[in-house]
Amino acid sequence: MKTAAGISYSESGGAESATGRYPLILIHGAGGSALHWPPEVRRLPGHWVLGIDLPGHGESGGEGQATIEGYVERLKAWLNALSIDRAIWVGHSMGGGISLTAALLIPDRVAGLVLVGTGGRLRVHSSILEASAQPETFRGAVDIIISWAFSPEAPPKLTKLAAKRMAETQPHVLHHDFKACNQFDVMSRLEEINVPAIAICGRDDNLTPPKYSEYLAEHIPDARLTLIDGAGHMVMLEKPAEVAQAIHDFTSQLMAKEEAP
Repeated sequence: MKTAAGISYSESGGAESATGRYPLILIHGAGGSALHWPPEVRRLPGHWVLGIDLPGHGESGGEGQATIEGYVERLKAWLNALSIDRAIWVGHSMGGGISLTAALLIPDRVAGLVLVGTGGRLRVHSSILEASAQPETFRGAVDIIISWAFSPEAPPKLTKLAAKRMAETQPHVLHHDFKACNQFDVMSRLEEINVPAIAICGRDDNLTPPKYSEYLAEHIPDARLTLIDGAGHMVMLEKPAEVAQAIHDFTSQLMAKEEAP
């Protein structure tokens, strides 16, 4: 992992080997890390991919942010530190909220959006907010989230690993992430987004059901929808090849439009 502006990140491909003009920034969800993205996405062939650990998550130091806007500001500083003008923002769940907010607040830094298991509003169940608020009930919050995050077909080994990784997050960081999600709402502003977008969702997603992604595809002017069978909220871990292919197809078409005379 490398570090810039207090944010740790992995890098694959590099600008010199990428077939497109823009890097892909992978932004994980609440309580996650870059490892929430499978190798098939973190090392997407022909792309320059940067997988970040948000502040206070994974290998990044410091504290998490209390608002989605706060995370956008930190990522803007990180882009500046790397001299990256524009990127394709790939966000899962809370990361999708961050990406949508970036498209509204700093549109000149956003070339496209890949919105995975997310929505224009991210209300959090009261049981999760309450359980994550206290260290003694934190593990219960993790158990609730994991029980809702995967499809019934997910291998037990995968769900156990996801629970282990989330439990390593500092309790107050996870709680602040959920509070930030609960306050997030850009439903009325989706039509202002003027970059290409794709909404990807598992058909068995119980945390951000397919109707959330359908709404994004219907209200972002240049957006499309991909629903993936046999996957839940952690669709990229359950069906990595399908998600990687959807991202590749979207970015390839985006780049073709950019390069057209």
